[in-house]
Amino acid sequence: MKKLLLLVLALGLSFTACRETKEKADEAGDAIENAAEATGDAVEEAVEEAGEAMDDAADATEEAIDDAVDAVEEAADSVKEGAKDAVNDAADKAKEAVKGH
Repeated sequence: MKKLLLLVLALGLSFTACRETKEKADEAGDAIENAAEATGDAVEEAVEEAGEAMDDAADATEEAIDDAVDAVEEAADSVKEGAKDAVNDAADKAKEAVKGH
């Protein structure tokens, strides 16, 4: 009878231990799944932010190029106007010199 009682207790403990082991395994599986999902979300967000940063950099580069082109055009116009004024001044002085003689 003692042996039968010990056998029943041993079986009861093994079933309890197996159930606890399964629960722990399920919890570990859930934790792994949650971690994988969080990692995927973080990677997706990082990719989106990197894409936005690249777009911002491209826009800034385009604006800088446009500003540089405008500055070169303005400088060319100033040089052209300065050269035109210098030529006109020289022509006026030449005319005055010719009239004065």
